[in-house]
Formats: sequence, C-alpha cells, structure tokens
Amino acid sequence: MGGVTQTIGGAAGGVSNGAADGGRAGGLMGAARGAAGGALSSTGGALGGLGGAMSGTGGFISGTGVMGSAPGALSGVITKGGLPDSGFVPNPLNVLAIPPEVFEAPPQAIADYRLARYRALVSANRATLDLDPDGQPVRKHEVVATNPDVASLTLATRVGFQVTDDELEPYLGIRIVTLAIPRKMNVRQAVQLIHRAAPAMIVDYNHIYEPSGSALLPVAGAALASSPRHRPARKGRQARVVQPLRGPTRIAMIDGGVASHASLARASIVQQGFAGDPQSTGHGTAVGSLLVGDQGPFHGAARGAQLFVADVYGGNPAAGSVTSIVRALSWAASKSPSVVNISLVGPGNAALARAISAVQARGIQVVAAVGNDGPAAPPQYPASYPGVVAVTGVDGQGRALPEAGRSGHLDFAAPGADMIAAFPGKGFAIVRGTSFAAPLAAARLALTGSYQRVALEARPGKGKVGRGIVCGKCRVDPKDLRGK
Repeated sequence: MGGVTQTIGGAAGGVSNGAADGGRAGGLMGAARGAAGGALSSTGGALGGLGGAMSGTGGFISGTGVMGSAPGALSGVITKGGLPDSGFVPNPLNVLAIPPEVFEAPPQAIADYRLARYRALVSANRATLDLDPDGQPVRKHEVVATNPDVASLTLATRVGFQVTDDELEPYLGIRIVTLAIPRKMNVRQAVQLIHRAAPAMIVDYNHIYEPSGSALLPVAGAALASSPRHRPARKGRQARVVQPLRGPTRIAMIDGGVASHASLARASIVQQGFAGDPQSTGHGTAVGSLLVGDQGPFHGAARGAQLFVADVYGGNPAAGSVTSIVRALSWAASKSPSVVNISLVGPGNAALARAISAVQARGIQVVAAVGNDGPAAPPQYPASYPGVVAVTGVDGQGRALPEAGRSGHLDFAAPGADMIAAFPGKGFAIVRGTSFAAPLAAARLALTGSYQRVALEARPGKGKVGRGIVCGKCRVDPKDLRGK
C-alpha cells in the first residue's frame, strides 16, 4: 500500500533519468506548489496529470516513467469537494507513493479519492469489472461460492447460474466454485437473486483487491527475481525450484511480481503466477526488497530468509480477484512459511475470510497492511479479520501516517515513510505507505517466531500505532544511500 515519491538511480545515489536538481513533472494539471509538481491548487485544482507528483528535493516521476518505465503518480482533477472528476484515471502500481496532495487532504477527501479511484478502474475495464453496492470493484460476470452443497448449486443453476470453475484448494480445505451470472442481469442483481434462490449457499462477489490505491502495470523489460540456484521454468507459471530450499525462515507474500535487482541477487526467491505468468512490478519489488534485500547500506529486515512470491495480478490492472488470492494463499500455505505478508486492501469477502482462517489454522501468521485511504474510509481487509496482524505506518519521527487506513483492530506500526526500497532496475526509491510497513513487521514476526516477542520489542509512537512501533531501526534513510 503506497508509492514512490522519488527515485534514486543506482546504488551510488543520484536522480533517476538524469533529472536536474530541481526535478520536473510532466503533464501537470492545476497550479504547482513550491518545488513539487502536480500539486493540489488552492481551489481544488489538479492532482497530477500524466506526469504525476514529484518530491521537492530533486527527484521526479515523469509522464514517460520512473526508471524508464513507470507512469506518473496520480491523474485527474480534484474538485472542491475532494472528488476527482470524470477525467480521473487509476494510478499504476509502479508509482509507489501517496503525494502530499493526498495525504495532507482532509480524511473525507482521502476516502472520496478511494471511491473515485475504484470508479476509474472500472471505467477503464468495463468489459470485465463492475461495482458492488458499496462502490467496490468486482468481476462483472461472476460470483463466488464457498464450499457449496449440491442442493444449493442445483437451485442456483435452475435460475440461470452456470458453474465455470470448481476448485478444491487442498492446503486450505476449501472448495471455491465460480458461477457465471444469468444473461441480461448485472452482478448486483445476480447476487440478490442467488441469495433468494439458494439461501443456504455462502456466495459473494469476486472482489478486486489493490495495493492501497494503485492499479497494476508490469515493469516493461524487467526480469523476474529468482534464487541464484533456481531458474524460471520455460513452461508454466512458476519459477521452479531445481534444488531443495534450506533454511529455518520462510516468508510468503501475496502481491505483484518481484523484479530482478542487485539487492536481491543473493536472495532465495520463488515466484508463482495466479493471474497469468508472473510480471515484475514496482510495488512487489519494493515489498520483496524490504524483506530479503541486501545491497550496500540497504538491508531487508529478514535477509537470508526464503521468499515465496504469489503474484495475483500478472500485470493486469483489473486482476487481484478473490479467487486469485485464495489460490495464492493455498500455494503459499503449501510452502510452510511462518508468515504470509499481504500488502493489499479491499472489502470483507466470504471466500477470503475462509481462506485466511484456513491459513491461520495451519499455524501460519498473516500480516496485512491497513491501507492508505484515511481514517474516514471503511475498515480494510484482510487486515480486519480476527487474528490477522494489522500494521500501520509511521514516518521518520515516529508519527502515524495521516493517510493510513483503519481496520477492525490495530496491532503494530512500522516505518512506512522517509525510507527507501528497491525499484526495478538498478535503483532505489523513496517509498511511503502502509504497504511498506507491513513487511517489516512480518519480518520481525518471522524471525522472532512469536507475536508476544514482537510485542515486547514495540516502542511508543505518536498517534494510533497499536501496541507500538516495531522494526524501528529497519528503516533505511535515503541519505544513507546518497552518501555512498
């Protein structure tokens, strides 16, 4: 959950793409504020065009890409009421920061931005996506049943539903059945119909989950990261293991794909795709590096651990569905990790709830970010499920991020701003968001092996930080990289 505010090219520091010290921002809409482009104007103005937002210290996110591939941070116009207009389009995954124009906005404006972002995602993918009654993006032509009985399925088919997929997830003990909805009916009407026709069936929308306000795009030309001893298979979707993995600590992450990067060159990484072949993404790469990266002054919080990456997007902005996440959780559980990190957010969902519970029943801890849609937004999932370790972010001063979302409970805070993470290619990026706090807490949980031990490490912070800040020393300051 979060995004890049500035990209630092290479381990030696510097500004990506050779930007001048003042930085630049392309395609701006609205007035600029100080040195930062894409600023929100005093009358509501613009929040970035295709050029996005830039930091005031020289880095930039241009319309043609960060590191030559990532599009701008935010697009569209913010009105006086805080809602983007119809020109708003979703921001890509590879921009890993929430610009100040968003996180400094009032809580309700941040929450409204979330709904506008969802509408834009659906508008850009009308053939496959729709909205549920709460404005959440869902798969347009299908619903999902969990562990349905024969009688309920029969009742559903009688009113026009058709089974299109029927999977038993062996490591979760869950059967997931995907049902195509009747013709000439939208998905909201279909859910109402199936609840009436088969009231005993546990059925829900096939919701779409996102990295806290970022749609997904692959990083053009970026190879996938893999263990030095493991080569990606020529066929199939998994970077297959050709030698047994050894080591006491295993961590899984549900996210986008992790790109090859110098900081991950010695890491043991296996990736599997659940929405097509795995695709390298900025968000997944940043999260992966915060777990197992190691290059110069940059150190992941669990370097040396074995990392299993479940890509639930395949580079598709309309992916990240519940069915993909459930399959990913089953695969992750098969690897026997001590912790699964999920830096994604969305609504509560019956299938996802069952899957999370099944993972926990295997003794695997689930860590999730609370999102970046502000305190006025509804509680986010999976962070809000019982037993999930919900993590928020703090800045370099130990202050809770004002844009941090909320969950049904809050366990810990970890650094989520004023820090760097790997970006596809040779560089690093300044990142901000609860997405990047969650893997740090997950690392401590994996290495200590106990929630109680992590709680003992927690230190006081400012604002809502749950039991306190953990992994406070895991934050790598951008200055540490520039000085090398």
